[in-house]
Amino acid sequence: MSLKLAREMEPETETRAGGDDFPALEEKIYKAIELLKSAREGKAAAERDAGRLREQLEQREEELDVLRGEMISLRKEREEVRARVEKMLKQIDVLVAEG
Repeated sequence: MSLKLAREMEPETETRAGGDDFPALEEKIYKAIELLKSAREGKAAAERDAGRLREQLEQREEELDVLRGEMISLRKEREEVRARVEKMLKQIDVLVAEG
């Protein structure tokens, strides 16, 4: 039971001295049990969501690694093509200068 819930229940239980209001106390206990069940269900749902999100994050990180590799490969290919084009342009310039 949370400290907050215990504090909320304190004033009423202090004013009722004796066992004449047992049903009210019993009702509070059942409410506390329901709150605990609800909190546990919420925690379980949050843990499931966190696990799912971790898996998604791992997948995205793997995709990012693949994309980075592809980007590096494409940049290298672009530089190779640029070098080949520059070489051909130089050969054309030589031919034009000779002609």
